[in-house]
Amino acid sequence: QVQVEESGGGSVEAGGSLRLSCSTSAPAYESRQMTWFRQSPGKAREGVASMHTTQNDIYYLDSVKGRFTISRDNAKNTLTVYLDMNALKPDDTAMYSCALGPQLNRLRGRWSDELKYVFWGRGTQVTVSS
Repeated sequence: QVQVEESGGGSVEAGGSLRLSCSTSAPAYESRQMTWFRQSPGKAREGVASMHTTQNDIYYLDSVKGRFTISRDNAKNTLTVYLDMNALKPDDTAMYSCALGPQLNRLRGRWSDELKYVFWGRGTQVTVSS
């Protein structure tokens, strides 16, 4: 069982920035898809940003391209990713969760399918005011 924990959420004004962190208990050498999802009340969960830990695949939701950046902390001995969020908009308000796919599973175009992920964190709330 892999533990996943998100942190870094908060309340900001439109145009502001936040950095979310996703810490896991998975060893850094593991090959997994790691993805940030978000969900706001009354809306379906959607994939925001994804990367594979041993390939160069990086994907973004169209509405966050150019504003959000997913990255990995290569200095840690467990899988850790960040989501840098800039130029935040009220529409970005949501609960943000980090998810890990199965080992050796490269999702490519299916990166945003939440059913492909096996380990989830509890999420961190992001609220953007206008």
